[in-house]
Amino acid sequence: MIASGEVWLVGAGPGDPDLLTRKAEKLICSASVIFHDALVGAGVLALVPPHVRLVSVGKRSGRHSKDQKTIDALIVEAALAGERVVRLKGGDPSIFGRASEELEACHAAGIAVHICPGVTAASAAAAGLGLSLTLRGLARRLTFVTAHTVKGQVVSLDWAALADPEATLAIYMGKAAAPQVSAGLIAAGLAPDTPVALVENASLDGESHFFTRLDLLPLAARTALAGGPAVILIGRALAGRHGHGAKSAATQAAGATVPVLHGR
Repeated sequence: MIASGEVWLVGAGPGDPDLLTRKAEKLICSASVIFHDALVGAGVLALVPPHVRLVSVGKRSGRHSKDQKTIDALIVEAALAGERVVRLKGGDPSIFGRASEELEACHAAGIAVHICPGVTAASAAAAGLGLSLTLRGLARRLTFVTAHTVKGQVVSLDWAALADPEATLAIYMGKAAAPQVSAGLIAAGLAPDTPVALVENASLDGESHFFTRLDLLPLAARTALAGGPAVILIGRALAGRHGHGAKSAATQAAGATVPVLHGR
């Protein structure tokens, strides 16, 4: 399925191998080398045939095994050597997956490169919660945001544009930035009691959910989450499940340090 000297950027989805697309699995099985992220689920990697060379190029917050230029160079080098290359990325390659740099590196080297989309973490998080990210007449827009920090500060977010009461925000890489996210959105006019859901390890056996409200988000991110990757969902579309089945932090501000966790 992959020609010699060809590169595919493949979405591995949120971690559950059952959420891998059929095309992604075919590409994985036809590769000769796979460069994979740290967030690619163990169940997905278990599908890789024994003859395929696996190279970890994972990047987690504050812990980068390879910088982006090195990853670009490894992909190009392998393709020019005639390898059948898969660059396997958690979620969808085109959503905060640094796909543009890798596409540009391949194009500059004259290498054929393609994208196979995957299920993004926000979709998996919403599925685990049993809710819709959009809602007729209430949540007309869906905005994906990355809220990574540099030296403790969120990089370049337009809080005024994001503080939209008719939108659902899906915030990736936002645990460390939770205090700035909460303060920035409230200062820009979003109501402090706007519903929030934090989903850790979406689609995996260790998935957990925590419902809170915007003004309590910093406390929730600090006390309710462990060490897994998390997505923060913010908006009125979450109100139908907010605190469902238990008292949430939104309904008991005084006891908000008690997590409302719902595992898989």
